[in-house]
Amino acid sequence: MNLSDVKKKAVAYIDDNAGIFTGVSDRIWETPELSLKEFNAAKLYCDMLEKGGFAVVKNLCGMPTAFYGSFGSGRPVIGILGEYDALSGLSQAGGATERKPAPGGNGSGHGCGHHLLGAGSMAAAFAVKHYLETSGKPGTVVFYGCPGEEGGAAKAFLARDGLWKSLDAAFSWHPSDVNEVRTGTNNSCIQVLYRFLGVSAHAAGDPENGRSALDAVELMNIGVQFLREHMPPACRVHYAITDAGGVSPNVVQPEAAVLYMVRANKVAESVALQKRVDRIAEAAAMMTDTTFERVFVDGLAELLPNFALENLLYRNFEMVGVPEYTQEETVFAAALRETYSSGGADAVPGIGPMFDEAIADQVREKTGGLKKPLCDFLLPQYSGTGFVPGSTDVGDVSWLTPTAQVHAVCFTLNSPGHSWQNVSCGKTSIAHKGMLTAAKVLACTAIDLFQTPELLDSARAEFDRRSAVGYVCPIEPGEMPKTI
Repeated sequence: MNLSDVKKKAVAYIDDNAGIFTGVSDRIWETPELSLKEFNAAKLYCDMLEKGGFAVVKNLCGMPTAFYGSFGSGRPVIGILGEYDALSGLSQAGGATERKPAPGGNGSGHGCGHHLLGAGSMAAAFAVKHYLETSGKPGTVVFYGCPGEEGGAAKAFLARDGLWKSLDAAFSWHPSDVNEVRTGTNNSCIQVLYRFLGVSAHAAGDPENGRSALDAVELMNIGVQFLREHMPPACRVHYAITDAGGVSPNVVQPEAAVLYMVRANKVAESVALQKRVDRIAEAAAMMTDTTFERVFVDGLAELLPNFALENLLYRNFEMVGVPEYTQEETVFAAALRETYSSGGADAVPGIGPMFDEAIADQVREKTGGLKKPLCDFLLPQYSGTGFVPGSTDVGDVSWLTPTAQVHAVCFTLNSPGHSWQNVSCGKTSIAHKGMLTAAKVLACTAIDLFQTPELLDSARAEFDRRSAVGYVCPIEPGEMPKTI
């Protein structure tokens, strides 16, 4: 299969401007910013979009780092999603094969590759803009700057405000250790902080007049442990004690706090399970004669796959092809892979292999029994609704418009997620090649929809069928994005 002339021009546009887009990625890598605090990244993107002729709207849903840039007019309206938040505790020098925090950094790093995700999505949006300008076709491309994927669920807040309903389709991608079209579904989740308030007292001389907030936290945690036996098997409840009341054991702790994350495959199940956790918090406060403050943090829905769009993405991925790697890149990847722990080394990467043994066998064969340091092929397509652990706020977009994603190789095979190794690899030519490949696939697929808008009919029909039960927004009324 070969690319059409218009797609060849889009691919050439990305290649011709590759240095600009990889430069953006590297700048964001160099200044990692945590969720909802991505001020430098947001300004960089907005400046580039405005300079490039996009109409930019900022401060979406009251979030100073959320924005979009649009170009064109009329339908179809195609959205391309970008992210740019980093992770704490992952400062790392680029291109290193040993743990080596970057000097002068803020302690954070792009262990999930969102510096690549945002820059690649923007590259796709610019290529589509170039297509619309040169073809004269009607339609609108919108690049969305989406903060707080790692904590904040910005897309879900934007979903609550109905932003995604205006789109005919949405696309995204994610850095990975394999090349594949992302399918299946995953967890919804809700985060709530419980801050207990008691009464301080001398733990030895006056304990009867104290009311321990830490006791309330501990009792709540015990209550949730007993709950685990009585919730659906796919559900998960995680917690972190964010405030243990200080470091003095001879003081009855007057304040303590615990952050809970509730996950379920269906957002309605998460909402129901969260209410049960709320009641356990109430009981813990009653048992300890304390009070508590419930602080909603964020929530997001599970992902709805759209096979019609995924089929288009796969065909374009086949035509674009995957990167070739130099000997230097392969040697570096092999050395970096040697730093991984043995855990998970036998796991076949990718989503398709989780549900299709034939695909798993092909991956084993093409990677030399999982020994090759880099995945240099496109995984066979898997179309299914299999459950994939984890959560993403792209799910909330998928409930309001047909949505599809790809994964592109930016990390070494079996790379551990959210790791210093990913940070190190994220500023190399390996990562740049994967980012540009993803940009080309997204751009070519969007062009298909502008060239042949009728392709959206099947995507919309499938979306209408999958979303018929109705979207349950996990964001509670009146809440605004926040960090803990």
